[in-house]
Amino acid sequence: MQVNLKNLVSMTEANQNFSKVAKMVDEDGTAVILKNNKPRYVIIDYSKFQEDEITDNQTVEDVSKKILRKHIKAFEELAK
Repeated sequence: MQVNLKNLVSMTEANQNFSKVAKMVDEDGTAVILKNNKPRYVIIDYSKFQEDEITDNQTVEDVSKKILRKHIKAFEELAK
């Protein structure tokens, strides 16, 4: 994930003006909240989160298919 430097917000500012953080997320998809001048939290648009989740699940599915193809004889033997 790439972070836009203009979307960095201090913890204090996020606490005092969360609507500003929400607006950043609406405009750019993410915002990073800094704690002690270090990135600590990422706020992400929920639809972007869902897209990433689907991608992760597809990756797991692809890996499982690869393992199944590689070891199909062993799985067939275990199924007996």
